[in-house]
Amino acid sequence: MTVSGILQIALYLAVLLALVKPLGWFMARVYTEKPCGLDRVLGPLERFLYRVSAVDPRSEMDWKTYALAVLVFNAFGLLAVYGLQRFQSLLPLNPQSFSAIAADSSFNTSISFVTNTNWQGYGGEVTMSYLSQMLALGTQNFVSAATGMAVLVALIRGLTRRSSCTIGNFWVDLTRSTLYILLPLSCILALLLVSQGVVQTLKPYQAVTLLQPTSYEQPGTDNAKPVSVAVTEQVLPLGPAASQIAIKQLGTNGGGFFNTNSAHPFENPTPISNFLEVLAILLIPAALCWTFGDMIGDRRQGWAVFAAMAAIFIALLLACTWAESVANPRISALGVDSSFGIAGNMEGKEVRFGIANSALWATATTAASNGSVNSMHDSFTPLGGLVPMWLMQLGEVVFGGVGCGLYGMLMFVIVAVFIAGLMVGRTPEYLGKKIEPFEMKMAALAVLMPCGLVLLGTAVAVLLPQGQTASNPGPHGFSQILYAFSSASNNNGSAFAGLSANTPFYNTALGICMFLSRFWLIVPVLAVAGSLAAKRAVPTTAGTLPTHTPVFIGMLVCVVIIVGALTFVPALALGPIVEQLRPQLQHQ
Repeated sequence: MTVSGILQIALYLAVLLALVKPLGWFMARVYTEKPCGLDRVLGPLERFLYRVSAVDPRSEMDWKTYALAVLVFNAFGLLAVYGLQRFQSLLPLNPQSFSAIAADSSFNTSISFVTNTNWQGYGGEVTMSYLSQMLALGTQNFVSAATGMAVLVALIRGLTRRSSCTIGNFWVDLTRSTLYILLPLSCILALLLVSQGVVQTLKPYQAVTLLQPTSYEQPGTDNAKPVSVAVTEQVLPLGPAASQIAIKQLGTNGGGFFNTNSAHPFENPTPISNFLEVLAILLIPAALCWTFGDMIGDRRQGWAVFAAMAAIFIALLLACTWAESVANPRISALGVDSSFGIAGNMEGKEVRFGIANSALWATATTAASNGSVNSMHDSFTPLGGLVPMWLMQLGEVVFGGVGCGLYGMLMFVIVAVFIAGLMVGRTPEYLGKKIEPFEMKMAALAVLMPCGLVLLGTAVAVLLPQGQTASNPGPHGFSQILYAFSSASNNNGSAFAGLSANTPFYNTALGICMFLSRFWLIVPVLAVAGSLAAKRAVPTTAGTLPTHTPVFIGMLVCVVIIVGALTFVPALALGPIVEQLRPQLQHQ
């Protein structure tokens, strides 16, 4: 690791930490309906939306009604996105006259964007019309992120309320998350990105003349000689990219307007745009920790959860950066590193970003359930690629997605409190609420469901011929399949690109994993919220476990790591670990 790389990472962490409190304070005021500075401007619009939607903002829901509202709303969103793709050729704002998208791909994409995964098995600039990008995918970028934030706020209410049968109103939480938080931040970021050269237009794609014309040989027909074809121009894909990129990063949606994602110069043209985009990935998930502490009346609890997330994130960030900064073991086995002066593994990385910014982005995008990339994860060293893969396998709770990362970590908190209670022989408590068998069952479902989907999906894929589409038949091929199901089952969306995933098998299998992982977690989380809201407060005694101390933070980190290790180390040993050791074993 170079000094320059370390300083860039340190600057990123410092700016992120500095923004946690002000943004967290603002979001806490939004959710507690206190003056936040935007009330006078957006308040009338909020009230108008309630009137036209026939929503009574003062009417609250129990957890079952809240969960039903979440499921119904997202079901309609799924059907809308599917329909827009299937009828794309008949709809306006399609200057390139793209045809309708295949049924299996539309199924996968509609689930992907509704579940905040944004897994993409297609190239955006050659598949999606401007209308599909804006109305279908752009809308879901906002409301899928707002859904996760709403569920988190409902859980926080469950922790703070006493003997209550309600946990809030989903429609109000959804509206306020979108209107007061996601929309203003996206407008600011989009303007900043446009200032850096990110495209934002509805014009058709532009053909430009090449400064250096080239040619290629086209195979002839009927054994004829190849024909030399001159290339004098190139078609540049355009579109309303800046607005899409802003919300895809802030909402931890991920994906890309263009196929090469944030490595594309029209999505991410400068070091400043790169810094802004990777900062946006973790901004809201990190700030929600402060929001949590403020809303429960004990900011130490929010900082404790933030510290646990940051400890895991920084450790794995340094591991990934180190792994990419040393020599690639496969190239070293050929004995060419020293003779060519290769400093670290630059394969698959943009020279303008380098190793430090590529490793930072890879770690941030997989710590959050974002999935956008500015380098090729498939080209990382085995250990460098192991880090983003394992971050997803930890359950996307190291910051995670907006809302869903924190409520996932709070499920781990419940598990950690329960384990601590067993150790001291006392009924576990958290924030004055007893953790009983029902909460533990729901937390166990939330923690273990993504793990089971990853392992089951990978096992089925490697056994069936339809799943064996990886570009490498060895350990790296296994890693490509394992990475795909880790990404889908944890609603991340990034990929090892050597896997041909735009097939009926993978579109269907990954779509099912994305759907179950998202909503199988939301329902247990809301069940925990409803159960805790109905309980009375338990007085604090000398035997109460403090959950804001370094000891508990360390315990929480250990629980997250141990669950991830026990579940996935055997699978990782068959993929990236043996791939790392393989050149050494062959040399011996």
